[in-house]
Amino acid sequence: MKLPPEGARWLVALRFWACGAVFLATTLAWAMGVLANPLPLYAVGVAMLAYNLLFKLSQRDWGITHQGVERNILLQILLDLVSLTLLLGFADLPRNPFLSFYVFHMIIAGMYLRGYMPYLVCSLATLMVGSVMLLQSLGILRPPPLHFRSDPAGQWRADGLYLATVFAALASTLWMATYFTTSIRRYVDRAHAEIRQKEKLLGIGQLVAGIAHQIANPLDGLQNCLQRIGERVKDDPQSNEYVQMMVGALDRIERTAKRVQSFARPHGITVQPTDVNAVVEGTLQFLGALQHQGILVRTELGDVPPVEGDAYTLQEVLFNLCTNAFAAMPNGGTLTLRTRTLGRGDEDPMESVAIEVADTGVGIPRVYLERVFEPFFTTRADSGGTGLGLGLCRMLVSEMGGRMEVQSVVGRGTVFRIFLNLAKAPSGSMP
Repeated sequence: MKLPPEGARWLVALRFWACGAVFLATTLAWAMGVLANPLPLYAVGVAMLAYNLLFKLSQRDWGITHQGVERNILLQILLDLVSLTLLLGFADLPRNPFLSFYVFHMIIAGMYLRGYMPYLVCSLATLMVGSVMLLQSLGILRPPPLHFRSDPAGQWRADGLYLATVFAALASTLWMATYFTTSIRRYVDRAHAEIRQKEKLLGIGQLVAGIAHQIANPLDGLQNCLQRIGERVKDDPQSNEYVQMMVGALDRIERTAKRVQSFARPHGITVQPTDVNAVVEGTLQFLGALQHQGILVRTELGDVPPVEGDAYTLQEVLFNLCTNAFAAMPNGGTLTLRTRTLGRGDEDPMESVAIEVADTGVGIPRVYLERVFEPFFTTRADSGGTGLGLGLCRMLVSEMGGRMEVQSVVGRGTVFRIFLNLAKAPSGSMP
């Protein structure tokens, strides 16, 4: 999900308030006797106001590319980190109550920056704070300490242990904030991509349903005409055979059109306890006519419990995966349908059943693995591929509460895995 350039403009607007807060807090601290020398902090505040005005004047050049907005936000964060370090460095950094403001910049970096950049920002912030504390512990940097009313008589001086403790607490907080923010951002990105894919497939389904409706109307007229023609050619075996072939073809077209209309109609999948082994065996009955010569179909059905799913929908998904596997083995090979309960050695061993469709075909290049579920993406456009099948399969599996993954090695084959949750036992029943 690409964030708009308004994020960078929002930082500029917020920084004006931050500059005002710097001047206000410095003035109050000086008036109350907490801060001895406010001039360095006023200077840093003026510098913040100056570079913020430059960002404000250059806003028209933002938003041309996403990379440009990201670089702009990175530059703003770096300048803010330097300014915050100078403000705290001149105002007793280890005891300054505004030391936690570094977390704010980690959150912004995790929200707007990609890849390793948030962790780079966190490393720079940790290095800045550590350097100030190290120079202070060595006596090289001696900023005037803050004077609070609760301080004991005499000048308070931070020792090495205190500085190390404060640094460890702050550094761990910054890294945890960066990790959690980037993790949430990645989750949001994945959810946003799935929503976009479902919206795109929904629009495609509605379009196809409209086309199917337009096809269904003239089919009725064709079937009536063929019925009358068939009555007249009963005495001609060859003509009658042709008529029956056309009637069968029209029936298949009509069933397909009604199926498409039913699929596109807004209704939910009926999720109920489903026997996956029975679904696999039922799918094999439809594969005989499509099976290519030289392809061996094997089954390795484990003793698996019922899952939460829809038998008809799951059979449709498996049929689609198997036909793709046949297309991936033009010179023959082995197609294996496998069911098993996930165990301790799996990534998700809790209450899940896996259905695997493995072939020994040509495989999928690594650069295409992340895109195979995208609508209209296909590597078989020349042979009639539309790029809709896998996207629909993943959407259907998701609606059943499961997920779908793919692994492939070029020249060795591909494995599609469907993970479904175990069916819930009726209330009051024994496990």
